[in-house]
Amino acid sequence: MRARATRIALALLATTALAVSAEAQPGSPCINDLPNPYKEVTGWEQMPRGWAPTNNVFVDAKDNVWVMDRCEMKGCIGSKENSIWQLSPDGKVLKTFGAGMFAFPHTVKPDADGNIWAIDGDAKEGIGNQVFKFSPDGKLLLTLGKKGQGGTGNDVFDRPTGIAFAPNGDIFISEGHAPTFGNSRISKFDKTGKFIKSFGRLGSGDGEFRSPHVLAFDSQGRLFAADRSNSRVQIFDQDGKFLAAWKQFGRPSGIFIDKNDTLYVSDSESEEAPGKDTNNPGCKRGIRIGSAKTGKVDYYIPPVVPKDPKNPPPEGVSADSHGNIYAAAVQEHAVYKYVKK
Repeated sequence: MRARATRIALALLATTALAVSAEAQPGSPCINDLPNPYKEVTGWEQMPRGWAPTNNVFVDAKDNVWVMDRCEMKGCIGSKENSIWQLSPDGKVLKTFGAGMFAFPHTVKPDADGNIWAIDGDAKEGIGNQVFKFSPDGKLLLTLGKKGQGGTGNDVFDRPTGIAFAPNGDIFISEGHAPTFGNSRISKFDKTGKFIKSFGRLGSGDGEFRSPHVLAFDSQGRLFAADRSNSRVQIFDQDGKFLAAWKQFGRPSGIFIDKNDTLYVSDSESEEAPGKDTNNPGCKRGIRIGSAKTGKVDYYIPPVVPKDPKNPPPEGVSADSHGNIYAAAVQEHAVYKYVKK
């Protein structure tokens, strides 16, 4: 009897383990039908001008909101408008800078020391394809990449996209934006900007990328990459070893992980469109919220109704310490805020 009971217990444990791991299997279906405990708050920001196109929003440890937009409807080339903005939790502008520096603003993110990193994601008219480090007061401290140049070398970027900082200060930068996908790799630097290694290449296998769009670390020091055109979130250790691929969060344009390992993923592109890069059948656009530890998806926020029905929902996503969510929409020229109902 005791042996039979032991076998039953082991079988139950195995079944439970399989059920949990199935939530994070590469072939897991996109999860759509979940509660939405959030509501939109309109008019939260107090801007001196309207937002230009932006795909990026990030909330820092003090709940201040960072946004990098593209200056004007025509873009930043020839514009005198700043592209980097810091807003307080109540929407007041605290800081703005970056006029005349960027060709294609893509990402702004502060590090643990309060320095501000900004990515210029394309090369135009002799500038771009660079990553900049600013002091907290906006003074330029460091530049990575060569101005206006691309390529496959370790000292250049080809359409850089996202950045994340390991617990020890190492810097990880993704590159290879759609539609050309470029290098589709992640490069690792030490905190001084010295190149360490690159990993990944263009493809759809484990550890390969098609437009790694955003990077984030969880509390375990694992690197999460929004492998957008492969419709999955990939997870790596800090040496670039592939750990897992999750499809249940949808086609990720943006990811954010808070200190409690809550994972926020924005899906701005999924559609049933055979032959198109955005084809991801059975997956709705919107924001999914779940666990970076287990891969379980808990909530789903459907898109707000856009001003133009052709416009997709937000790409960028972030959250503050109270669980309020911010989402940046490129074509809608908006940064949405959601609070719990």
